[in-house]
Amino acid sequence: MAVYGRFFPRIPLLPLFLKLSNLSLGYCKMKSQRSQLQRLARESRLLREESLREAGVSSTVISQAVKAGELIRLSRGVYHHPETELDENLSLSEVAARIPHAVITLLSALQFHQVGTQQPHAVWILLKQNAATPRIDYPPLEVVRSKISSSFSKGVVTHQLNDIPTRITNPARSVVDCFKYRSRVGLDACLEALKDILSKGVKPMEIMDYAKAQRVTSVIRPYLDALV
Repeated sequence: MAVYGRFFPRIPLLPLFLKLSNLSLGYCKMKSQRSQLQRLARESRLLREESLREAGVSSTVISQAVKAGELIRLSRGVYHHPETELDENLSLSEVAARIPHAVITLLSALQFHQVGTQQPHAVWILLKQNAATPRIDYPPLEVVRSKISSSFSKGVVTHQLNDIPTRITNPARSVVDCFKYRSRVGLDACLEALKDILSKGVKPMEIMDYAKAQRVTSVIRPYLDALV
């Protein structure tokens, strides 16, 4: 036994067993997360990293899935399955995924509602006055701000775009916002949109209700009176 002990020292088995057990548990946990990620990716067209983390999927597993081609990174914190078909509202939903507190408004909202003929080169969003300016390379943004608290609820509807909750101003509110920020979008765009929603049946009373809330009643009333 002395010879055996000299040339073949005893290996402590318990620490080795615990180490192997931990490795096995870690592997099973990551495999489970990978399966969870694949399921979520097939159920939703766009995925926010924050939502994945809340569902128990680690950033390590997300990175591994991207490297393996099982997940495509659309932009920072936004992913989709390689076989997912994304619709024409991708830019709006991508912005909503990255800036959930933003409201899509002005020319972008008009284009979404098919009001007027404007083709915005950027996604127009409304933020609170003191909100930090988002750092997004793409899609490009045009940011307007408001101190009015009701600006973020009154006339704002949440649409599911590519499975992302996307807050967008309704047609009447969008037109009123254009008049409020007319120096940014141009008066011609405001008038075209106003004529369009009136021709589609939007009531002047609804427009003036939003105009009052946005404090542009005196601005929009002369144009509205001339058209009705």
